[in-house]
Amino acid sequence: MENLPIGKAFTLMEPGPVILVTTSDGRKDNVMTISWTMVMDFSATFAMTTGSWNHSYSALLDTKECVIAIPTVDLIDTVVGVGTCSGKDTDKFEKFGLTRVKAGHVRAPLIKECIANIECRVVDVIDGHGIVVLQGIAAHVDHSRTEKRTIHAVGDGTFIVDGRKIDRKEMMRSKLPSGI
Repeated sequence: MENLPIGKAFTLMEPGPVILVTTSDGRKDNVMTISWTMVMDFSATFAMTTGSWNHSYSALLDTKECVIAIPTVDLIDTVVGVGTCSGKDTDKFEKFGLTRVKAGHVRAPLIKECIANIECRVVDVIDGHGIVVLQGIAAHVDHSRTEKRTIHAVGDGTFIVDGRKIDRKEMMRSKLPSGI
């Protein structure tokens, strides 16, 4: 085995999919790219890392709500573009041709171009680690989309694309405790 600088160890453990997170402070909608995400247990509870360096962070904390929009690989350039400019001086919806769709439970908009959108409420913030915990309250999926592969950030400017699915549901069903 070859040694890897410890500062690059994070690139070995790819997180959940890259997401777009929309917020609305009541005056302006914004969208930010978040590359470090995870599902928490077998529920609609999610965690993401962000902080005051993101323009949307204050709206997220003030309103305690957002939308997780899940893009597919055909939106990779949009996802990277959204993540490399600030909503402070850019209308990212307009600049990247993203279509706002009114959400049913939160002020932040859904993004039509994404394969799925999850309306969320902020339930916890772990300041020392920049972790925001979200509770999903409504989910929307566009089954008509041809492209279904999501993208995952390695952390150094490279991405992994979901590939072939392998079905082991039956095998796992027999090993899981009842009720899951």
